Amino acid sequence: MTERHLLLQNDVRQIPQLADFVETIAQESNLDQALAMTLNLALEEAVTNVIMYAYPKGSQGLVDLEAIVRKDSLVFILSDSGKPFDPTAAPKADISLDVEERPIGGLGIYMVMNIMDSVAYRRENDRNILTMTKKI
Repeated sequence: MTERHLLLQNDVRQIPQLADFVETIAQESNLDQALAMTLNLALEEAVTNVIMYAYPKGSQGLVDLEAIVRKDSLVFILSDSGKPFDPTAAPKADISLDVEERPIGGLGIYMVMNIMDSVAYRRENDRNILTMTKKI
């Protein structure tokens, strides 16, 4: 088992660091490029949501991403001390509607839930903790 950690400020300019983080994990785990890109997409959506919405506008906060590499799975634990938000309880995006008819939001969470094999949320010690697992 290997563990890696990435700590970001809640600033979208920090997002490129995430791609490097995922790439390193993908290389160490011998993942194919398609899976690495898909994982990066899901994690980017989840991290961007935290950066954009967890903290009051103009305030500083941290986004903590831990990766645990096991021989049969990758576990990503995303945590922040922002306002409570359970993405697993958010209304499901209605992808049957035309793009013009769809309400804004929810699609990123939908993608995360569909890419990952399991997604679980808990609130602990005033922190949002989102655990996302992908079998490999």
